[in-house]
This record gives sequence, structure tokens and C-alpha cells, in this order.
Amino acid sequence: MYSDPVISVENLSKCYEVYNKPHQRLLQMLFRGKRKYFNEFWALKNASFKVRAGETVGIIGSNGSGKSTLLQMLCGTLNPSGGEIHVRGRIAALLELGAGFNPEFTGKENVYLNAAILGLTLAEIEAAYADIEAFAEIGEFIDQPVKTYSSGMYVRLAFSVAVHTKPSILVVDEALSVGDARFQAKCLDRIKQMKESGVSILFVSHDVAAVRTLCDRALWLDKGTVRAIGEVFPVTAQYTEHLFDRKPEKAPDISSPEAKPQKREVLQPINQWGSHIGIIQSAGVYDAEGVQKNLYTDHEKMIIKIKFKTQSLNTIEGLSVSFSFKNLAGSDLIVGSTWNQKLSFTADNGNTQEVCFEVDNYLCSGDYLLVAAIENRSSAAIHYYEYVEGAQYFSSSFIGNASGQFMPRISMVISNDSVRTGTLTP
Repeated sequence: MYSDPVISVENLSKCYEVYNKPHQRLLQMLFRGKRKYFNEFWALKNASFKVRAGETVGIIGSNGSGKSTLLQMLCGTLNPSGGEIHVRGRIAALLELGAGFNPEFTGKENVYLNAAILGLTLAEIEAAYADIEAFAEIGEFIDQPVKTYSSGMYVRLAFSVAVHTKPSILVVDEALSVGDARFQAKCLDRIKQMKESGVSILFVSHDVAAVRTLCDRALWLDKGTVRAIGEVFPVTAQYTEHLFDRKPEKAPDISSPEAKPQKREVLQPINQWGSHIGIIQSAGVYDAEGVQKNLYTDHEKMIIKIKFKTQSLNTIEGLSVSFSFKNLAGSDLIVGSTWNQKLSFTADNGNTQEVCFEVDNYLCSGDYLLVAAIENRSSAAIHYYEYVEGAQYFSSSFIGNASGQFMPRISMVISNDSVRTGTLTP
């Protein structure tokens, strides 16, 4: 499926000298080779793996497992203590927050500096600049020193530079986690596009669902060593099992308001396309009282309303209206379609039509987005008149311990051979 490796790592190690007292550094300089005044800390030890062209590899592990150390050595910003690294192609990296930026320079100046470091010519930078600025969405702050930026603005600009420099290898560390929900979804969508175009990707995340969605293989680091590497599902399953085998330091107070997802402002879609953009007049998620909200709780009624006009269509044959709820990794969780229910439409003569889908909220606590689509299903291949990904962003909050992605109402029965002892219904 993939060609020759673009990254080859053999027995890669990184050791740090840890001194208990400052004066021991001086003693080590004076008596080097005679005595050690430090303790060795191996941030990474004897790591070996390969990444092939066009492959996406997720790197997972707890804090302090060596993930960032590994990426820094791959990108050349940190020298290894031992082992070999062979990289073929241009690497664009989004490492720790602000890496590669001069805080005194403006955003625009840092775009030129960063892109030049990545090997672009002045002409190439100027050709890509408009796209970089548009994707970052930081407005007039592009002309302000980056030392005045928020952490989210740092990430927006850094990621935009990284993905617009036409890399053959993209390295993404956990810096994306500081961005807002919409920008995270937008970044993941762009990463998917780069993956489809043949870019090799190293993706570091604590979000196992995102790793499973994006990656072909996973590499699990634990205390500086490679615990497992292989197909993404079994490796992430081992990692998850390992995490839950540990005792939590302190159980979170899930009844506190701070533990629940909070309401957020209305955001713009991350993806909108089709042959008749604008046919959808509005799309949103409403409660039983008809109020559009961004936060839904346990089993609350959710009504998805999609308003549209068919006046611009040549035919309404095969017309279908669909919605889906996605997580921020882009995975479809709940999908509904008038086509599947065999509902038909009549010509609206310029009037607005509305389709309402009604579901109970079974989504576990987290952040989600609404997809609205108007389709032509008259042939085997679906034709999209309009597809809006991120028509609305919302959160779900369940009071209680919920695992998995859904919490449906479940009837439970306790019984023995002859006596039914009770029925439990949440």
C-alpha cells in the first residue's frame, strides 16, 4: 500500500544529565571522565520504527513518556544521545506552543521567517501568504507582534504555516489542544485532506478517538520505550486498558458546573460545498420548547431543523434531506435521512420548506457538531446540492459515569432460575 520509508529510526535514545545541586555542573566540567556528578534520565531509549510515504502514524502515551522528545529529534531541534534518524523529504512541524516564532516579530514577519526555515523561496512564500492568513483567521492581529497573541492565536498561525508549505511529512504535537472546538475540527479536516493527498503524518494526541479516526498505525511510548507499534485499534486498546488499570489520583467531581461542557458562541462551518450552495436557509439543534441551544443534558429531546428552498433545482426527483452528529475528529455518530424513511417532497414554488428530525440525547459528555445536507439520491452515487459540516456546534453533558460514546435508556433485569427480583430503568 505504501512506498519506501520517509522516516527510519533505529535505536534512538536521548539521555539528560540531572544534577541535584548547581555546583555539581561545575565539578562535572572540571573532572569530566573521572567521576559522574549527575544522575542519568533517559527520556527515550532504543526506539526503532519506520514511517512510509503517505502513512499516518499516531503517537500515544502518558505525559512524560517521551513523545515530544522523539518529535524534536525527528525535526532536528534536539540532538540524540544515540541511534540513527533518516528523513527523506521536507518536514513541517507544529511542536510546543510558539516554537519557531520570534515574539518580537509580527505574525506576518513570522510567516515569512517560518516558511523560509522550512525551505520555501520568497516567491513561494508570497504565493502562499494569502491562504496562510485566511486559514489562520486572526484578522488584524497578523500585523501585531506575536508576543501579544493568545495561545489559540499562536496555534492558528503556526498550524496554518505548517500545512501551507507543501510538506511531504507533517508532524503535529499536542499544541492543537489549546485551540477552540471549531479550529480543532478545522485542523483535523485539513489533516485528513493532506493524508488523502499522500503526505506522511506523525500525529501526537491524548484523544484515542482522533487517533483511531486519522491514523493507519499507532506507536505507544511508555517511560521512554516503545511498548507497542502496529494496527491502530489494538495498540490504542492496549494503551486505554493500561490507563484504566491505574488508580486515579483524585476522582473528578462530575456534579460541579466546571466539569460540564459550557455553552459556546455560534461558530461558522468548517466545510461547506455542493452544486447549489445557499439552498439551505438554516440548520440547527433545538430543545422541546423550540429554543436553539448549545448544551444538552441526559436524554433531553433534541430537534434538528433544516430549512431549505428547492426553487433553484431543475428537479426534485430523488431529493433527500440528511443530518448527522459528528465528534470533533469527524466521525459520524448519528445519521438521519428522509431518503431512508422514504419521505417525498413537492415543489415549493419559492417557499421555504423545513424538515424536523427528533432524537433523544444519548451522546456522552463531550463536544459535537451538526452536519446538514441536501442531496439527490436518484442514482447510486449521492449528489450533494449542499453539504454544511459544522452548521452548529454543541455539547452534551451527562451527570454520572458514562463510558463509550452513547448512553441510551437501558432496561435491566436481575433474576435467578425461578424468581425475577427486580427491574431497573434509568
